[in-house]
Amino acid sequence: MNNWQPEEYDPTPDTPPRASLSQRTILFLVAGTVILLDQFSKQLVERSLALYEVWAPIPAIEPFFRIMHATNTGAAFGLFQGGGLFFGVMALIVSAGIIYYNHTLPAGNNWLRLALGLTLGGALGNLIDRFRLGHVTDFLDFGPWPVFNVADMAVVGGALLLGWLTWRESRQMKQAEWGEQVEG
Repeated sequence: MNNWQPEEYDPTPDTPPRASLSQRTILFLVAGTVILLDQFSKQLVERSLALYEVWAPIPAIEPFFRIMHATNTGAAFGLFQGGGLFFGVMALIVSAGIIYYNHTLPAGNNWLRLALGLTLGGALGNLIDRFRLGHVTDFLDFGPWPVFNVADMAVVGGALLLGWLTWRESRQMKQAEWGEQVEG
């Protein structure tokens, strides 16, 4: 048996530095902020407006924006009505996955932690409604769009940020690959 190894061989691959506690906390701070804003705004609407009652804070733009107390038993923006139990279970599974993934992320990745925190906060904000009321309270009505809430905005914002981060990383990898081809 030949145990000879080239000098540059390193049996332990480079491992990225572990994230600090403050970096791992970003996820929970963002998620907590989303949950607080979401639940506060929903309870304000529930206390102030009867179901399907409308309030136009700026009457001149009522065709484009108004507050309407609505309910939703489906997913974000009123999709898949009646799937409350399914979406509740999915929110729990996704939340557990996000928390685990946050723990395994190396140092840095703060934009990714922000995106995951928005998604986690939105998922849990709507999950609280499902347990508390049996439906989700929606109230932001922008004309032709389905009525939605702060949690829905956080989920969509987190998904958009995640998409942008993925696109950016893909471009960086392609540029690095192209640079290696030019050098070689």
